[in-house]
Amino acid sequence: MRTQPPVRPEPRTRTLAAAPSLVPLLARGALLSPFKRPRPDAPVPATRLVLPGVRIDLAHLAAYERACGFPTGADALPVTYPHVLAFPLAMRIMAGRAFPLPLLGLVHTSIEITRHEGITATQEHELEVTVEKSAPHRRGTEVTVLTGARARGRLVWESRSTYLARHRPRTPDRTGTGTGTGEHETPPRAPLPSPGGSEPLPAVAEWHLAPDVGRRYGAVSGDRNPIHLHPLTARLFGFPRAVAHGMWTVARCLAEYGPGQAVEIRAEFRAPVLLPGTVTYAERGPSFELRSGGRVHLRGDVRPHA
Repeated sequence: MRTQPPVRPEPRTRTLAAAPSLVPLLARGALLSPFKRPRPDAPVPATRLVLPGVRIDLAHLAAYERACGFPTGADALPVTYPHVLAFPLAMRIMAGRAFPLPLLGLVHTSIEITRHEGITATQEHELEVTVEKSAPHRRGTEVTVLTGARARGRLVWESRSTYLARHRPRTPDRTGTGTGTGEHETPPRAPLPSPGGSEPLPAVAEWHLAPDVGRRYGAVSGDRNPIHLHPLTARLFGFPRAVAHGMWTVARCLAEYGPGQAVEIRAEFRAPVLLPGTVTYAERGPSFELRSGGRVHLRGDVRPHA
């Protein structure tokens, strides 16, 4: 019998006076991780965190742009940057006792972004984060995290991210079959179709990734998950070497793609990008992907937002 998701109460809104400090949150999440036993029917925290009055640190923005390959000096924010701004709020929830999954080893499996309009670095923003639900995945349990950014009272940017805690499922997941490969396997719900059938997208660029890509992105994003930092810590979670952050790979691809201002983006992290390594960026029309040899690491598309 398929596990039924619990009825979720309306989230309680909690307004923060300042962005949470990431170091104690990551430490707390690491300490609590061994005591958590993930299961798909576990309730998620019914909390909506809000941080008003957010101003962009231009030096931090420039460091992020350099790390991900975006041009520096423009007033418009990179389409993935609000995710970094809201990351401390997400960690505040995900490192807490009420969050059902262990923070250590948690894998980012997909993200959907809607940018309703261009966002400038000089605007003041209000950020919000909530956990929508948990669900069974054939490799464990997955949660969905919702993030939003407002300017002048309007929702200008929002995202939906899924994160996977790998464990032996208690019951078979019969929601789909799934076709991804590797540790960042695509959720089986509704994977992006292969553009052009079995024919690969035309190659646009080849990138040689240094061993410290994860450490450099971790420094600007605050995401210091040990799977990204060093081969020794990555091996503790079953990876042969350090792996690049999923959000770095999608940001690097979108820096190359150059999406418009009002867009809808969907990306699925299909297999880990081991560091160091060489990958090929490919695109055609709305579709893009990152691959090495015959293995697709990331697949996504960009559509205009009406």
